[in-house]
Amino acid sequence: MDLSTPVDGFAATSRSGPSSESCSAPSVSRSLLLAILPVSVSLDPPTVLVEDFTLRLGDKTIVDDLSFDVRRGEVFAFLGSNGSGKTSTIRTLLGIYKPTSGRLLVGGRPYDPSWTANLGYLPEERGLYGRSRVLETMTYFGELKGLAASEAKRRARAFLERVGLADKAMVLLRKLSGGEQQKVQLGVTTINEPQLLILDEPTKGLDPVNRELLLELVLEHKARGATIVYITHQMDEVERLADRVMIIKSGRRQLLGSLAEIRRERGDGMLEIEFEGALPPRHDAYDVLKSTPTTATLKPAVGRTDQDVCLALLGAGLRLRRYRTAEPSLTEIFIEIHTRKESA
Repeated sequence: MDLSTPVDGFAATSRSGPSSESCSAPSVSRSLLLAILPVSVSLDPPTVLVEDFTLRLGDKTIVDDLSFDVRRGEVFAFLGSNGSGKTSTIRTLLGIYKPTSGRLLVGGRPYDPSWTANLGYLPEERGLYGRSRVLETMTYFGELKGLAASEAKRRARAFLERVGLADKAMVLLRKLSGGEQQKVQLGVTTINEPQLLILDEPTKGLDPVNRELLLELVLEHKARGATIVYITHQMDEVERLADRVMIIKSGRRQLLGSLAEIRRERGDGMLEIEFEGALPPRHDAYDVLKSTPTTATLKPAVGRTDQDVCLALLGAGLRLRRYRTAEPSLTEIFIEIHTRKESA
């Protein structure tokens, strides 16, 4: 599969940069469209497109009317608690499950196994041939993904050198530690330098040093132009890597946007203050979410603004040393979504 193939009448962008081809409409050139469209509007189709996707297995709805896209070259964090439908969505995207309804596209078309050369998928369930040697395993999978044996071996050796396993090339996989096997698994996933990487819990079980190394490798693939779908429960990794974030619950999308956007959206007007004096624990202008003798997090009452809160605090005789809009962490947002009771 060539993800730079023109789709829906527009020339797509390859890793080397925007195409010089024009829009298929004869009267409108791509350069003219670029000139008149807002900067945020892209002519390129998304690498992944999921529209109105529902998956039912038996009498159970696993995913319910889910829609999202993954843009070319971004790290897209796909988040949700265990059993929320993340893995089922990926399996359906890759043709393992058949959708009950909706459409799921990779590069503008339904996924086809013949396109393996452009895909790297690291599933949550790891699996390597324990009685095979490291180098022969990586070379074998490189050949399966369309590489010549010599090129697959060259890339395998380069990867092992990069991750500190060069001396393990001829060792049986079953003799490696869990962290070492995980690094080899990542090497198998990325040996073809895929345009689309899907990583499901890639740092699970890694120590801090190797976790840091893996995150660096992810960023290196992004720098090469890869599109990355990143599934994890480690919110600090999302904050470091992701361009956009989606959280699903019970198969339904709860939010989608950049980290800054969803923090603002979920901040709900909360305020953080440092003060001197006695903070009134109750006031009709605000609710106290948490407090110490000198700090507090407040939420304006319905119909009140942060200015109303400020005036109320000053009127109560407090001396404000710091006063700013508070934005929740991604961890707080995730917990709030997954502990919130569904409306009847």
